[in-house]
Amino acid sequence: MNLILSPPSITPPPSRHSICTVRSQSSPNQNPIPTVRSPSLPPPPSAPTPPSAIIIGGGLSGLSAAVHLHSSSVPFILLESSDDIGGRVRTDIVDGFLLDRGFQIFITAYPHARRLLDYQSLSLNTFYSGALVYCPDRRFHPVSDPFRHLPDSLSGLFNPVGTLSDKLLVGLTRLRSLLTSDDDILTAEEVPVLDLLRRSGFSESMIDRFFRPFFGGIFFDSDLETTSRLFNFIFKCLASGDNVVPSEGIAAIPRQLAGRLPAGSVRLNSRVESIEVDPFGPPVVRLEGGDAFEAELGLILAVEEFEAERLLKIPSRVGKERRPARGTVCVYFAADRAPVSDPVLILNGSGRGIVNNMCFMTNIAPSYGPPGKVLVSVTVVGAREGTSDEDLTAQIVGELSGWFGEGEVREWRHLRTYRIGFAQPDQSPPTDLTGRDPRVGSRVYVCGDYWSSATFDGALVSGTRAAEALVDDRVLLKDLKSL
Repeated sequence: MNLILSPPSITPPPSRHSICTVRSQSSPNQNPIPTVRSPSLPPPPSAPTPPSAIIIGGGLSGLSAAVHLHSSSVPFILLESSDDIGGRVRTDIVDGFLLDRGFQIFITAYPHARRLLDYQSLSLNTFYSGALVYCPDRRFHPVSDPFRHLPDSLSGLFNPVGTLSDKLLVGLTRLRSLLTSDDDILTAEEVPVLDLLRRSGFSESMIDRFFRPFFGGIFFDSDLETTSRLFNFIFKCLASGDNVVPSEGIAAIPRQLAGRLPAGSVRLNSRVESIEVDPFGPPVVRLEGGDAFEAELGLILAVEEFEAERLLKIPSRVGKERRPARGTVCVYFAADRAPVSDPVLILNGSGRGIVNNMCFMTNIAPSYGPPGKVLVSVTVVGAREGTSDEDLTAQIVGELSGWFGEGEVREWRHLRTYRIGFAQPDQSPPTDLTGRDPRVGSRVYVCGDYWSSATFDGALVSGTRAAEALVDDRVLLKDLKSL
């Protein structure tokens, strides 16, 4: 779910601005996987019109920065190394199915996203407010939001997903989060999520059967070492908003942002080889193909942390020592029917196996599959680098056969495996989720979810703040030149 730890340097993947490696059991001669592309994406220009700003990276942060620069009448060019915008937020079309690159859920209550995005045009599809938990008794038990599904919640009061006291504590935690401001949540004293849950009085069964798979799937952190600040922020967003996916896949979000940009402002397949930062002049950006541009008004680095370090050449320029990112594997299957008919997230609360969570995506958004077909999404926490795709798929099929029956699962057809080594930056304490100053050098600005919070909202607000800083400094630069 797209809703981050230290020393060793992580070897970057081949695509410098993309964290996702797609693997498949398909024939190597199969046609390349088409991506969901924006018909309104403007053609690349031959060169930016100086004076301009330059944005490196076309993920959510870079696009958010671009939208703000455009609204502020600042000319810019956005350079993206891959063949499309979106960064980690991409969707592929495979055999008529929409496959998001990793299981990703968007929360409508994200405060900055509410201001920036047009939800209506995204055609959002809503998950059930709660979850279905597979428990050690080998049965499924519902956990429901009592404020939205009271009858369901009452019927589940005495199920084995925690105690009655646990369920009352969930209600109190929900109420407390809604009464606390975002600023207070993001600056509160912090501890790991696991410590917070234990201090709050939750039982080990509630932690292991619900919180560990649910928030472990959001943070890609089964040990629940993530900061309590992020837990409380997400908890508040879940209480006040809906979990959704757009009808056209998660890529519809960056596509909407790109559609607001002027023609010729986005240049794809443009990998940056190096940047030169001059304290007395504008930064210079050099592409692999040899083109060089001056960022007269400033340079915004909206790339992964390891890439920012490579381009800046000085790791300390992007803040504290980097901790290893969190990874995940998402495996998709096609099926003829779904053994569960509800639009619900299914959690593994059994304490056994490698599956963390799963769902039948076409139950939530029928547009994710061809008519009459079912899309199965399975999430494993961690990159599982020591396990082959074939062995991983076999483990998942064997495990889920125990959930739904061997005859049911054996009929599923494997579609794609996404191994995502850089799904999120690590955000265990200590953190600064309010966002650090984006200024890291003369006319150089940094943004990304690692610079704020590891959420859709964190990426969007970080990009906006970097652009705001550039606009403010542009005014100052004009004033100095006029003296």
